[in-house]
Formats: sequence, C-alpha cells, structure tokens
Amino acid sequence: MVRAYGSAPTKLYFMGSSEGGREALTMAQRYPDDFDGLFARVPVINWAGLQHAGTRAGLVTMGDGWIRPAQVELVASAILKACDKADGSEDSLIQDPVGCKARFQPESLRCAAGQSGDQCLGDAQIAAIKTLHATYKFPFPVANGLDDYPGWGVSGENTPAFGPTGGWISWWLGTTAPAQPPASSNGIAWIYGAGGIQYVFARDPKLDVTTYKVEDHKARVLEVSQLMDSTNPDLSRFQARGGKLVILEHMADYAQSPYAGIRYFENVERTLGKDKTASFARLYTAPGVDHVGSGAPANIDMLSVLVDWVENGKAPGDLEVLEQKLAAPAFETTRSLPLCRWPAWPHYKSGPSNLAASFSCAP
Repeated sequence: MVRAYGSAPTKLYFMGSSEGGREALTMAQRYPDDFDGLFARVPVINWAGLQHAGTRAGLVTMGDGWIRPAQVELVASAILKACDKADGSEDSLIQDPVGCKARFQPESLRCAAGQSGDQCLGDAQIAAIKTLHATYKFPFPVANGLDDYPGWGVSGENTPAFGPTGGWISWWLGTTAPAQPPASSNGIAWIYGAGGIQYVFARDPKLDVTTYKVEDHKARVLEVSQLMDSTNPDLSRFQARGGKLVILEHMADYAQSPYAGIRYFENVERTLGKDKTASFARLYTAPGVDHVGSGAPANIDMLSVLVDWVENGKAPGDLEVLEQKLAAPAFETTRSLPLCRWPAWPHYKSGPSNLAASFSCAP
C-alpha cells in the first residue's frame, strides 16, 4: 500500500458472507487490533455444529422421511396460511419467523387414515421437519463451552433452487433422497455434512455415516471446533480499540441456521452488557431471505453504513433493504422492507405492502 499509494491505509474494513462471515467474526475474536469495521453476513459461525446438525437433518430424510417437491409447496403454503397476516399485511412474506416457528405445527398436515399423496405428510416426514427445527445436542461441550447447534426456522421453504440459492430443495432435501456416497441431486447440506463427517471428523472415507457416533470422535471434534468455530463472545479488545461490527442474518437461510448468529450476538450482550455491546455492534435480521439473498428484499450497501459509523461516529439504527430487478443499469426496486435491529421485526402500518415506509420496526 505504501509503495503503491505513498501512505498506509488510515482505516481497514473486512466484509464477508457465509464462510466469509465466519472469517469476519474470527477477525473480531482473534485479531481484534487489525480491522476498524467488520461486516459478517450469514456467518457460518459454529462450523462443527453445523456439519453435525446438517448430517442429522439428512439422515432423517432417508426412506419414508424424504419430502417430495410437491410436499415442500404444501408445507410452505401451510406456513403462509398460519403466519402471513401476523404483521398486519398479507404479502406472502413471514415478517416474524420467530413467532411463526412457535405457531406452526407440522402435525397439522398429517395424513388421515388411508390417505396418501402430496397433499399430506406421513409420520416420518413430520418427524423429519421437527428434527430440522430442533436443536442438535453434542454429548460434550465444544469450543467456548457450547454443546449444541440451534435448529432451523420457518419461511422460504419453497424458494426456488438454483445452485446455492433456494430453500429446502436446494439445501436440505435435494431432488432425490440422500445417498451414500452423496449424489449431486442430494441437498447441499447432506453433501457437505456427510462429507465432513467422513473426511474431517471420522477421517474415514469408507465410513457408513448412519453408524457415526460423535462421542467416538470427541478429541477430533474438539480439535476441529477450536480451529473452525468463531463463537467466542468476549469482544472486549475489539470494542476497546474502537472497532465496529455489523452482523446480518437472513431468516429463511437453510445453509446455516440464522439462530446461531442470533445466539452469538446475545452471548456477546451477556458477556459485555447490552449498553457496551450497543456501542460497537449491531445485529440485523432480514425476513424471508435465503442464504445468498433471494426470496425477499435483501440488497443494502452495508459498507457505507460501516464507514459512516467508524469514520463519522454515526451509529446505525433501523435500515432498509431492497429487492431489485437484475437488468442493468437501472436495477429497478420492486419491493423494500425495513431492516430491523434484533429483536425487532417489521410491523405493517398502512400503505402499499411493497414499500418499507408502510412498516415500522418493533419487537
């Protein structure tokens, strides 16, 4: 930098998404003196937990537990019916996924005696959904005292699959039931998770994943967790030197659970206190958005937000995200929504439901 521009940089920023989001948190936790502003988007924060939880979610979809594409539509429609109007508007978007997760019961879709087909769910399929939504428990603590991985939430189940974009079919279910070794038509989480169990944790490429027992590989799990997981809530050094951190979770993310990042932020608040945490860190949650930014308004210039905070002392409040047409150069906005500071979410007031001004943020 000095040779190219004649001077050293005055400020350094790091912005990352997914694994890059985990790396951003790693910078705050392990290298707190290096960066002035950090943005962690959908961070894969608890890597060891995610691989085990993703594998567990795949295992329960073997055999009768696998949910067919038409049944994914059935579930998504039932969730919208149960929760869409909760914010006051009917706009095919779950603004309060936390409340909806508590409200929606997959048993409501159970097949009646003698019933079958795509308009209901069997017992194994209901159990699979409840497993996806449930917390995965380790039999021992991993890095930073954690012993679990939060379950996934609701909404965006039927977001169309295209590569890493999408909901259940892209990440959880695939277009065929999970196989060993994983097939390209399987869900990405099964491909990653089963591969991680075989090659990273058990280190046995011939392992039958259905026989894997985490307690038999405790030392290796702990080793990987210490290396890969960015879950240390003590950000006191980063805060003391004036660093600023913004975390963004997409609430319809099935690549990793948004509740892992939410819990991490709440652990930071418990460790440092809410007031001190608010002086340097923000957590935002975007309803209906998948891992890579599809399904609902998600576009925002977070670098400008960080720069304004770091260099001008303007702490961000509630923000705004956009959904835009991809055709260049206009990028016409088709929908906008408030991006609320956790634990608030958008409540409808009045006006067109595709405009952020029609909503306000409140818990």
